[in-house]
Parts: sequence; structure tokens; C-alpha cells
Amino acid sequence: MTQDENTTIARNVLGGRLEPCSLRPLTGFYRDGCCNTGADDPGSHTVCAVMTLEFLEFSRRSGNDLLSPRPEIGFPGLQPGNRWCVCTTRWLDAFEVGLAPPVVLEATHERALDVLELPELKAFARPG
Repeated sequence: MTQDENTTIARNVLGGRLEPCSLRPLTGFYRDGCCNTGADDPGSHTVCAVMTLEFLEFSRRSGNDLLSPRPEIGFPGLQPGNRWCVCTTRWLDAFEVGLAPPVVLEATHERALDVLELPELKAFARPG
């Protein structure tokens, strides 16, 4: 499935149309503002998460520094309150140690359910 095909049929974890996660900063594996995924996204960046300082620090300790700007690749660095498409496994790792950030269910791709349980996500739901 190509990105374009995926974009036109993408569904969220609630079964509805996938809503945008963030345009500022521009997120998504394809940098289209949505948590779209495809065969070329091995990390499955499908969870629309609302960043918390605790999660950002956890992610940095785990080897993915989302706090620091990387202008050479157009990455502004994230701050608490930003919405960002994160990998399902990173969210699960954070969940298991009590540091999972809130999620926007309407903007979380249904493929997140390949790894995560809907009740877990619902427990961390934040209005879109």
C-alpha cells in the first residue's frame, strides 16, 4: 500500500476517519500531519501522543531525543503539549513504566491496535 492509498482509507482506533495529529510541528512518518503508516514505516508511528516532559525525557533516555532541535533535518524539537506521532512500541514501553503520554484516539491510526489494546489507549485518551 502506498502512502497515498493509505491516506485515503486511513482509519483511527475508534473505526472513524483518521484525523490529523499535528501540523505545527508537522508530524507523522510521512510528515503529512497524520499518524499514517505503511510498509516503509518499520517503527509504526501510529500513536498520536500529547507530549509530556516525563515522556520526552524517557524517550531521550531510550535513545530518541525529541527535545533537541535538529535544524539540519527540519526538526524543531518538541515541548510538553505538542502532539506527535510516536511508535507503538515506544508508547508501550512508557506505559509499562508509568510514563505513557496522553493520546488522541481520533488521530491514532488503527494499526496501533496491532501492538496496543484499545482499553489501554482509552485510559490515556485526551479529547481531539
